[in-house]
Order: sequence, then structure tokens, then C-alpha cells
Amino acid sequence: MNFGALPERLAHVRAEIARRQGAAGLTHPVTIVAVTKGFGPDAVVAARAAGLTDLGENRVQEALEKIDAPAGRGATWHLIGHLQRNKAKHVPGRFALVHSLDSLALAEELDKRAAAVGMRVRVLLQVNVAGEEQKSGCLPAEAPALAHRVAALAHLVLEGLMTIAPFTADEELQRRTFRGLRSLRDALKEDGLWLATLSMGMSAD
Repeated sequence: MNFGALPERLAHVRAEIARRQGAAGLTHPVTIVAVTKGFGPDAVVAARAAGLTDLGENRVQEALEKIDAPAGRGATWHLIGHLQRNKAKHVPGRFALVHSLDSLALAEELDKRAAAVGMRVRVLLQVNVAGEEQKSGCLPAEAPALAHRVAALAHLVLEGLMTIAPFTADEELQRRTFRGLRSLRDALKEDGLWLATLSMGMSAD
């Protein structure tokens, strides 16, 4: 694939983020995560050349190949896809942030693996705000109790929440999904748990 247009597209995305932040009166930082799933190492090379430092992958095995490649070294790697418990051993020291923590069992496995190497793993709790059967993530009603349990684990750092909006042309449904995640974050703050990060996107991004 030709990645020659990437710098121009990235400039457009950054300008659009700035425009929307200005319209909403927001000043907090936004991190762009370039997802390289399904592409070879050349995608990593192109992303780094364009100035992108945060890269995301869906699958652990594909990610490890890119993390260990010369172009992948020094990048900040995000795991955005579903994580199986038997792959948790690969996370500490390789991924800066896991966006897809969705169960206490997985949290405890990650905590155990991180403890074994004397590290802490940064995580986001994935919430299935729209309640789609085909998507991973805990339900909103389950999120508060799970968030508090995860936050209590010594070798995990719960930094925020993640959701994926439905793949639909209904923009209002997408907005409701994102608002729902923000509302959940605000409710957790009222309950004494402040989570600074919201990871929100959709399959067509």
C-alpha cells in the first residue's frame, strides 16, 4: 500500500481535532493512535516518518512482530483488541496501554503477570456502552464494581474507559455512545474513582 498521503491526512485529522476542541471549548490533550493492524512493517515505518509515536494493534502476535522490528522500537504501543488470558504474559514491558480489559479474570491474570516481572501495566476498562452482542466489553451496569476491583490490584494502573461505537451511518447513535462513556466516567468520579482517559472510536475511523 502507498502511504504517501499519510502526512496530509494526518494534518487534516489534527486540524479537525483542533477545530472540534475549539468549538467545544476543550483544551485537554488528545492522543492520536495510528492502528497498523493488517499492514506490514512498512506501515510502521510510514507512521513513524509522519511523526506518529503512538501505534495500536488488535492482535498480540501481530503486534509483537512489529514491536521487535527496527521501526517499532521506541514507539508507544497500544493493545486495542480483545486480549485472551493466555496472551497476558506478553503484555508487561511491551504494551504501554491495554485498552481492552473487560473482565476481572483477565485483570487478575494481567496483575499476576506484571507482578512476576516487577512491573505495573496501564489499562483501560472496555465498556460495551451500546450493548452490541458481537462486541467485547463489560456492560455499563457492571462497570462501576469492576472498575473498583481493577483499581485495587497492585500491579495494574486503571487510567480510564474505552468503548467502540456501533458501525452505523447513524451519527446520533455514535454520539450517544460516546456521551454514555463520558457519563459513566463522571459517575465513577462522584463515587471516588477519577479516570482521566477516555478511548473512543469506531471501526471505520
